[in-house]
Amino acid sequence: MSLKPTSPEKGILRRLHKAQEQYLEGWLEAPAHIHHTARRMANPPIERPQSRKEFQQLLTCLNIDPSQTVLDEKAGFGVTTASNGDRLIAKWEAHTEYYSYQIWHIPQDSNTSLGFGPLTYPNYVFPFSPLGLEVNALDIVISPTQSYDQEALATVLPGPQIYASRVFEEDISVATSFTPDEHGRERYLIWASDATRLLPKLPRLIDILITLENYTHLILLPYKAFSRSVDQVQIYEQRHLYQRSVITRELKDAKHARLQQWLEGLTHDFMEVGRLSDSMRFRLSASVPYDRIVHSNTLALHEQALPGCRTLTDYIHWKITGVADGYQQLVSRIHALEQDFEGTIAVLRTKVELVLQEQNLAQQDQNMKLLASVDQTTKSQAILQHTVEGLSVIVIAYYLSGLAHYVFKALHNVGWLSNETLASGFFVPIALLLSFGLITWGKKRIHHKHTSSTNPSNSDTPSSQ
Repeated sequence: MSLKPTSPEKGILRRLHKAQEQYLEGWLEAPAHIHHTARRMANPPIERPQSRKEFQQLLTCLNIDPSQTVLDEKAGFGVTTASNGDRLIAKWEAHTEYYSYQIWHIPQDSNTSLGFGPLTYPNYVFPFSPLGLEVNALDIVISPTQSYDQEALATVLPGPQIYASRVFEEDISVATSFTPDEHGRERYLIWASDATRLLPKLPRLIDILITLENYTHLILLPYKAFSRSVDQVQIYEQRHLYQRSVITRELKDAKHARLQQWLEGLTHDFMEVGRLSDSMRFRLSASVPYDRIVHSNTLALHEQALPGCRTLTDYIHWKITGVADGYQQLVSRIHALEQDFEGTIAVLRTKVELVLQEQNLAQQDQNMKLLASVDQTTKSQAILQHTVEGLSVIVIAYYLSGLAHYVFKALHNVGWLSNETLASGFFVPIALLLSFGLITWGKKRIHHKHTSSTNPSNSDTPSSQ
C-alpha cells in the first residue's frame, strides 16, 4: 500500500478532528508491533500543552513530514515510511490526567515474523524521556493467521500465569501475563485465524486494551499513599478518642490554661487531618469514574477463555475490585474525623466563652465594689474637709479674738476704752465672720487658679483690653 494519500484520503486527513479512527483505518495493517506508554501529568493544564509540543518534537526527530501529520489540541498522528517500505505511525493522545504515545511498526512484507522487544523499524529510536510519571508501558505484537497453544504462549509471555481469551465473540485471540519484561513493558499477543476478520476490529481492540491498562494502573497508582493514609487516619482517630474522653471527664472544672492547651492540640490535629483530606481527595477523587471505565471496557471485550487459561477480565477485576470503594470509604472516614474535630473544638470554644463571661462578670462585680468604696471614701473626705474648714474658722476666730483683746486692753490702759472685756466679747462674732470670709476667699482663689491652669486660653485677656 502506497503511503502517499489519495484525494479521498486527503479529505479524511482534513476531517481527522471529527473521525480520527477513519484516518488510521487506511494505514493500520497486520502484522504489527506496537509500543505504548502512558504518562501521568502532575499539573494537566500546564503539562498538556507541553506534551503536545513534545509530540511535535517527536515527529521532527522521526522525520515525519508535516504533510503526513494531523494534530489538534488533544490528539495527533503522524505517518512515515522507510526505504524498505515499512511504515511507522506515531499517535499521541492527551486525557484528563495522563497522556499517551503509540508507536506502530507495520512491515511491508505481511509474512514478516515479529517478536517482542525493541521496534525493528529501520533506525528507530525513541529520542527522549517523556515528561511526567510513567503509568504503564505495553509491548503489543499482532500476528494474524498464526496460532499459539499454551506452551507457545509460555515461551513468549513472561510470568507465572497466562491470561488468554477470544474477544468480540469472534475468532480473535488476546493473551498476556500482566508481567513486565526486562524492558519494563507488559506483553500482549494478538492473533486470529482470518486476518480479514481481525483488521476491522483491530483499532477498537487496541483502544480497549490500552484503556484497560491505563485506567487499571491509574486506579492502583495511589494505593501506597492510600495505605499510609489509612494508618495515619487510625492514629488520629485513636488520639481524638482519647482526647475526647479526657475532655469529657475534666471539662466541668477545667480552667482557662487547660482549655487553651486542649484547643491548641486539637487545632493542630485538625489542620493535619485537613491537609490529609485535601491530599487524598485530590488523589482518589477520579477512582470511581475510572473504575466504571474499566468495567465498561471489560464488558465490551465479550471474552471467552481459551483452554487452560483465565480471561483478562478475571485478572483486572481481581486487581481493582473494592479498591475504588476503599478509596471513597477513606475519604468519607477522613471527612467524618474532620467533623468530629470541629465538634470538639466548638464545645471547647463555647466553654472558653463561658469562662470568659464568668471572669468578666466577676471583674464587673469587683469594679462595682471598688467604685462603691471610692464613693464612700469621697464622701468621708468631703465630711472631713467640711469639719476641718469649720475648725479652721473657729481657730482663726480664736486667734483674732486673742489679738483684739490685747488691743482693747492697751486702749483701756491709756484711757481710750472704759471696758476692754465687753469690747472683746462684742468682737468675737466679728472674728468669726472675718475667719469665715477669709476661708471662703481662699477656697475661691484656689479654685480660680485651678481653672486657669486647666483652661489657660480662658484666663488670658488681649493686651488691647
